[in-house]
Amino acid sequence: MGDYLIEPVDRLPFGSPAKSRRYATERYQGAAGRNWYTADPTLRFLLRRHLGKDGLEWAEPRLLELGALMGGPIAELAEKTDRDPPRLEKYDRWGRDISRVVMPASFEEARRALVASGFTRPEFFAEAKAAGVDAAPLAVAWSYLLDQADIGMACALGTGGDMVVGLAELFAPEDVKARVRELFAAGMFSGEAAQLLTERAGGSDLGALESTATPDGDAWRLNGLKWFASNAGGSAFVVLAKPEGAADGVKGVAPFLVLRERRDGGRNGVRVRRLKDKLGTRSVASAEIEFADAEAFLLAPAAAPAGQGGGGDGKGLARMMELTNGARLGIAMMGVGCARRSLVESLCYTRAREAFGSPLYDRPLMRRKLAELIVETEAAQALVFDGYLRRPRLRIAAPLVKLRAARLGVTAASATIEIHGGNGYIEQWPVARILRDAQVNPIWEGGDNILCLDVRRAIEREDAHLPFLDRLAEAAAQAPAGDDATAALVRTRIGHLGEAIGRWRGLDPVTAEARLFPLAHFMADVYAAALLLEQAGWERAELGTGRKALVARLYARAHLADQGPLRGIDDPAEDLARFEELAEGALTVQET
Repeated sequence: MGDYLIEPVDRLPFGSPAKSRRYATERYQGAAGRNWYTADPTLRFLLRRHLGKDGLEWAEPRLLELGALMGGPIAELAEKTDRDPPRLEKYDRWGRDISRVVMPASFEEARRALVASGFTRPEFFAEAKAAGVDAAPLAVAWSYLLDQADIGMACALGTGGDMVVGLAELFAPEDVKARVRELFAAGMFSGEAAQLLTERAGGSDLGALESTATPDGDAWRLNGLKWFASNAGGSAFVVLAKPEGAADGVKGVAPFLVLRERRDGGRNGVRVRRLKDKLGTRSVASAEIEFADAEAFLLAPAAAPAGQGGGGDGKGLARMMELTNGARLGIAMMGVGCARRSLVESLCYTRAREAFGSPLYDRPLMRRKLAELIVETEAAQALVFDGYLRRPRLRIAAPLVKLRAARLGVTAASATIEIHGGNGYIEQWPVARILRDAQVNPIWEGGDNILCLDVRRAIEREDAHLPFLDRLAEAAAQAPAGDDATAALVRTRIGHLGEAIGRWRGLDPVTAEARLFPLAHFMADVYAAALLLEQAGWERAELGTGRKALVARLYARAHLADQGPLRGIDDPAEDLARFEELAEGALTVQET
């Protein structure tokens, strides 16, 4: 039992060394303490595919360092921050409102390490470019690994940095642009940005917001209350408001930049009412923020010259929504991070936990569940990496990928708690926090219904389904030889999907809206299956192996095949027969 004292229960008449061995705590190493790069064959597979052999060779020393950082200090600090979350210092000793968000030491330590090692830093991109390496897949890998440790930290570092910088460069006065460049000198993922959209009256209905902007020279004075503001301790806020005189509704909404300090160096009219007491993601400070004559700058083309009340071009919300699709992919990656962490914890725990005379890992029902987690996680992983790295990005991909991956984070976390039994429900074990954190992903940047409405918008206004169907056909065409049945099934379902979209467009508006949910899931199912076939084709051609073909086959069988009257009960149990191949390709237990 290691260094632990022998407890009285160890001397009970029915006790035995075999029974007490099940409680040897040193056997229960989970994800924390491992190198998350070397332990993850699926990530190495994806980076080999997207970087090529030489590119991965250049990146590997950096990835080894990153994997050790994420699985070691960052994972440990995330637990500390969860127990000691941010706090609000509302007033100074003279009673003046200072609205200072105080972050715990564990958060600040983790943020410093992450910013210093981030694959999103401008200098890292320059270094990679000089070596002839595409840095984009590495930036995605950085987010993927961080999201397994702490999606709250990922939110704090990544909330709207690209949005702030991009819009400021287009529309802000020159002195304000310079200040924004200074704030984000360490890169987009520096933790300086915040995005303030929703209000008590609005939620997802952003046209109902009440915040008001009044012209003031080349700036504006902004007043209003934002109900949910993530990363409330940031220095630069993108805020939606309605200019005085604008239409009440979506057309009247415009984005504004508000900095923590006024351009003259004084404190701006930004007041934090309270921090939210949240279920999870405690490492990102979420708050109710009030603006009281806050200095603001319009981030849109003015409808009239500066200083004459120009209130935007009526496309402010639409412009924000275009940028929101990038944020949705970020949330989808958080879902994959939660699912991946859940999978690793489940594989580790079931190998160590013994019941009914053998490790849980060896029981057929547990192997069925673990195989399902492996396949679903790798399918979502394929979706998110394609969503990020596909150029040009598919308009319709972001809502579909988030719909699938964000929900998987919740279901995978719930499954791993069940796998851990009562231990999983205890906060001292690592999996309860995963579920608490994962639950926010289906909410951030639009819930399932909002995503479905965006799918409708993309189809009806942009015919975005056409390039999407082309992408599916292109991916399925890369299927490896030898499993013609799976390739034929996926190609057939691509045709059925095109037909379903056509039929859906002919429905009456009420029925069409109600059927958006099954349509969107059908699209996500076929998308993931096609991408897994594409990966399998590359693996067969480049590496000469066939594990991804197995994953693609199991996924297509679960999501696309007709189950028949027996519900697939008599189907081949390939998930059990080749379980070790699945598991070894998901987690390297003995790290090198």
